[in-house]
Amino acid sequence: MRNALLIIVTSVLFFVSCSPRDMLSRRLATDLIAASDGFNAPQQFLLRTGVLTNKDYAAPEYLILQHKGWISASTVACSANLGPPPCWDVLLTPSGVETVRSLVSSQEATKPAINLPVAKRELVSINGISKDGSVADVEFTWKWEPLNEVGGSLYSSDLRYKSIVGFRKFDDGWRVLQSSAHSNQTIEEALKNAEPTS
Repeated sequence: MRNALLIIVTSVLFFVSCSPRDMLSRRLATDLIAASDGFNAPQQFLLRTGVLTNKDYAAPEYLILQHKGWISASTVACSANLGPPPCWDVLLTPSGVETVRSLVSSQEATKPAINLPVAKRELVSINGISKDGSVADVEFTWKWEPLNEVGGSLYSSDLRYKSIVGFRKFDDGWRVLQSSAHSNQTIEEALKNAEPTS
């Protein structure tokens, strides 16, 4: 009886002494990635109005905005510091003004360059964990979740991305790498180097 009690007490003390952060599980990796500043940083789109080069105006994002009827443009002469002709004078249409004003302050909406919050990341799954002592690489899949109508036009929530991020075990448990160390990627590098999966 005494040995059974000793085994129970020892087992309880052992399990209590182990922090949930001591073992890098898929659940812990999910929680740490989803809570990281880099993962939670919203995607911004810089909408520029006024005179733009043909290269800028022909970018896919501006073609989508034009197709939606949010911007219009007319050809203008290029200034000396802008690229080869043609150049475009880009304006928000009344529909574009209404759409932009619903996303930013009225003061911000009058600027020639407007940062629009358009999407946030959503963690879809943890695909695998490769541990080597006190470091690990975690492969995960994520997608863009549009925040508004502009985001829905620019970012498909159907497209998935695969990233690999480095983790390091410290005295208080596992952490997502916030700065480069060895070959492991930080969360910002992992998101920047994401590969489409579908």
